[in-house]
Amino acid sequence: MAVIVFAESDNGVYKKSSFEAVTYGKDLATKLSTECIAVSIGHKGPENLGTYGADKELNISGDVFTTFNPQAYARAISEVAQANGGDTIVISQTYTGKSIAPLVAVKNDAALVTGVVDMANTDSGFTVKKTSFSSKAMAHVAIKNDKKVLTIIPNSYKINSDGSIVSAEATSVSVSSDAINTTIVSTNKETGKIPLTEAELVISAGRGLKGPENWHMVEDLANALGAATACSKPVSDMGWRPHSEHVGQTGITIKPNLYIAAGISGAIQHLAGVGSSKVICVINTDSEAPFFKAADYGIVGDVFEVLPKLLKRVNELKG
Repeated sequence: MAVIVFAESDNGVYKKSSFEAVTYGKDLATKLSTECIAVSIGHKGPENLGTYGADKELNISGDVFTTFNPQAYARAISEVAQANGGDTIVISQTYTGKSIAPLVAVKNDAALVTGVVDMANTDSGFTVKKTSFSSKAMAHVAIKNDKKVLTIIPNSYKINSDGSIVSAEATSVSVSSDAINTTIVSTNKETGKIPLTEAELVISAGRGLKGPENWHMVEDLANALGAATACSKPVSDMGWRPHSEHVGQTGITIKPNLYIAAGISGAIQHLAGVGSSKVICVINTDSEAPFFKAADYGIVGDVFEVLPKLLKRVNELKG
């Protein structure tokens, strides 16, 4: 019996969500009186995962893992879980996590619960809290199966870095390219930006900015705050911003500590992707915009006046 945590890395850099997942796994392992085993694949980050709670750190390497392949990763994680008595597997709900979690669950004959946002309740059985109906509601799911796979929404669990250093061990698996029937032809990644799924601060804008030539106001404020930039679906559809910045039901789902929406009306499809933000601030000239009903703070005003004033104030506070 053990809690296995997949610690995702990208080109030798651990994702922040991986540290959240390891901390979650350790806290869950403590509740279950068992150990937390962190598993990384390929070129891992330099941090020691024992710092974040892992009792053991395992790294899997091999030619088949040179590039990300969901089948290969799922087979590797499943094999490590089975070899170490892992009956509960924790995976961050990133794009990578979402692609491998169902495969891992099938290979381990395990129950799968996605979108978990809080520690499991083990007082009587095993119950987890998760988002439901595109984050418009919360569900409490009781898991009856002894084997479980949980995906944790990024920014939903606080990182604890008070753990102790553990020795990182290399481990081998029997996964070969012959057993993989899919091939990744190419991968296009955004570089030089804060990933939206990991950002704690997000500045977003919609058609209220009137054109791509005005987007510098959003970028300037984001740079001053160390925030990521995002946009509404119509903006990405019109080509003002790349689709990688589109947040909403059909785009990226995020959960930052602060979400500032400038010139976005707040259609239900957009709210589905940002409604779990801890604090929402809306800037809009229309006082009847639906977004104000979901906002913690609202500014009825012109974004062309408000954003420069916000930037000026941020720079004053920083200076």
